[in-house]
This record gives sequence, C-alpha cells and structure tokens, in this order.
Amino acid sequence: MPIQIRRIYDDPKRTDGYRVLIDRLWPRGMTKDAAQLDRWAKGVSPSTELRKWYGHDPEKHAEFRRRYLLELDENQDAIDALLQDWKESKKKTLTLLTSTKETELSHATVLQEVITEQT
Repeated sequence: MPIQIRRIYDDPKRTDGYRVLIDRLWPRGMTKDAAQLDRWAKGVSPSTELRKWYGHDPEKHAEFRRRYLLELDENQDAIDALLQDWKESKKKTLTLLTSTKETELSHATVLQEVITEQT
C-alpha cells in the first residue's frame, strides 16, 4: 500500500487517502477544516527536545534519524494505533502530513520507512 509524504499546506487531493498529521505542534495558519485530517498522530512525532535539538540542520540529520528511531521504538503503540486506524478506514493510500518545508530532512521520511517495514 502506498505511503506518501506531503506538506499540510498543500491542497488536499482525492488520491491522498488516509490523511495523518505527524507533527507534534499544530501548523501555523492552518484551520482544522482546511487540513481535512483523518487523524492527528502526535505520538509518532519526535519529542520536543529532539525536535529543538535537531532544528533541521542537515549536518545533524544522521544523528537525528538514529535518535528518532529510538523514540519510535518506545512509541510502537502509537504506530500500531495509526496503522490500525488506517486499515479500518479501508483507504489504500496513507498520506503523512507535515508542516516541514524540507521533507527529505524531516521525521516524515524516517516514519515513512518504519511504517513501510511494518506493512
């Protein structure tokens, strides 16, 4: 099943399927109606401490990834709940939504890998 990453600020598409916000903080300027979310999964986002430490510094990405994977291991229940809800929705695509501008350097790509391995 496809798992894609999109910015929350992009217009929703019919092909998005199950839309999940994976940020701990609500995106600035975004209304709940405009977001068109199926779920807000704060439990799969990096901790506040890790997010602040990382600051999207490309030089810290490898270490961020390592630390975030450890956090995800500790939060497997949150991943399981997200996957269960997605399955129950019967929507084929899972869209991970983030406010991050550089999604390639974000938690979204790491989470995408973890979910792909578990499905």
